[in-house]
Amino acid sequence: MKSRIQSLTLITLVFSFLFLSIAACSTGPEEPSTLIYGLTLAPTGIDPHLNASSELGIPLHSVYDTLVFLNPDTGKFVPGLADNWTISPDGLTYTFTLRRDVIFHDGTPFNAQAVLANLDRIRDPDNHSQKAVFMLGPLEEVEIIDDYTVAIHLSEPYAPLLDSLSDVYLGMASPTAFETWGPAEYQFHQVGTGPYRLVEYIPNDRLTLDRNPDYAWAPSIYLQPQADIENIIFRFYEDSSTRALALESGEIDIIGEVPPHDATRLSVDADFTLYPVSIPGQPMQFFFNTQLPPTDDAIVRRALIHAVDRSYAVNTVFGVYSVVAHSPFSASAFNLESQDLILDYDPTRAEALLEATGWTAEDGDGIRSKNNIPLELRIVSPPWGSNSEIAQLIRADWETIGARVILEVAPGFGPLKQAQTQGEYHAIGINFFGTDPDLLRSFFSSNGLYNWTGFADPEQDQLLLQAAQTSLDPEERLRLYQQFVSDVQEEALLLPIRFYVNLIVANKRVEGLHFSAQGWYPILIDLRITH
Repeated sequence: MKSRIQSLTLITLVFSFLFLSIAACSTGPEEPSTLIYGLTLAPTGIDPHLNASSELGIPLHSVYDTLVFLNPDTGKFVPGLADNWTISPDGLTYTFTLRRDVIFHDGTPFNAQAVLANLDRIRDPDNHSQKAVFMLGPLEEVEIIDDYTVAIHLSEPYAPLLDSLSDVYLGMASPTAFETWGPAEYQFHQVGTGPYRLVEYIPNDRLTLDRNPDYAWAPSIYLQPQADIENIIFRFYEDSSTRALALESGEIDIIGEVPPHDATRLSVDADFTLYPVSIPGQPMQFFFNTQLPPTDDAIVRRALIHAVDRSYAVNTVFGVYSVVAHSPFSASAFNLESQDLILDYDPTRAEALLEATGWTAEDGDGIRSKNNIPLELRIVSPPWGSNSEIAQLIRADWETIGARVILEVAPGFGPLKQAQTQGEYHAIGINFFGTDPDLLRSFFSSNGLYNWTGFADPEQDQLLLQAAQTSLDPEERLRLYQQFVSDVQEEALLLPIRFYVNLIVANKRVEGLHFSAQGWYPILIDLRITH
């Protein structure tokens, strides 16, 4: 009896082995998962310390970790490579206690010396940082207190510092890689501490990331401690008309900046999911030139705002995916939308204001004039983000109230800046993105780098400076910016159009897609692919 039982057991084991062997042969080894992500701009450089493109952060946000992270849901800062931090009572010193278990992708240990090396590299004038150096504000000295404690000393309080330190442009990179490759070649061999490693970058072709198997220090805003997807390949699709086609053909799995008509069509397709993502910062907007008649007159500027049917323009160009902006800035922690002083669409009121300032239509040609000078307006528009389409609708509305309008579309930022420098415009379009409203200082301070209105007001300058230096009282800071918004609206300095919404479409097999507080950057560690 015993031998019979042993025989049956042996037969069972043999069949089990054969079954598992056949199953293994039929399915084969599990293939590493790969995701293809479409980028919509091929930057001229992708070193976050030196270059300024928002597009570079889409892949590199997952290559680098930052000292702190900004929670996109709460607007609060949470630990990153720094376990904790303190701010001195005078707001001049930020002291960071660093994690002790972090290793760069090349094996270099992360410590206080690495923080110093990164900030020194950004501040080195020979490296010509386009963005990161300005995000450090009045940084005066970086002090190493011990191997895992570092202090950042400022010459004056600077409330946006934590926000800056949470962005990829101030991501922590390997000092060993800096020394090995130098500033020119480092962009092709970037080394961070993040959940993915950069393994290849071929300009205008592709950028490839591989999962970091040693990642063990995920911040709390990540939903998974390690990435599921082994490889992520980024390819470039600068022509907007090709993006939906690439999705539908299976050439890519995810892409942003999908045209609204394509997004609407794909949103009802069972194979795709649409993710409308609000991007914090300034709206699409056109600044009035306060130094050139007739827009040197605030009443004329109010008339021109009243004359534009912004709701129609936004709905025509962007469909249901955007709302009209009423403010020069919006972000989760600083919603500055105010409708107290909104100049809504009212062409009758616009014409009355022009009449009151002497711009009358008496010659029968439909063009208003004052002292025999016709009402001529020149708009300069950027070429990106449907600015030119909106500018055409603005021109039509201004022509309706009796203006002769010239529209110039600058072919790039260089020509746009050149047109601004020449000063022969009445409205010009430009906007930047960001999560801290201090970026408004560059646009509205009397000596701001982008003060393209030419408006100068010492009280407004002081208000913006005070808001930037109020680092220990967020509620007071918000109040100061709300006062600033009221002043801008009262002076009618700009025509806000809509806050940016990035229309991202993904194949249904991609799950877990969500974005950082900066809006542009996907949190790649949380992505999963279903089969």
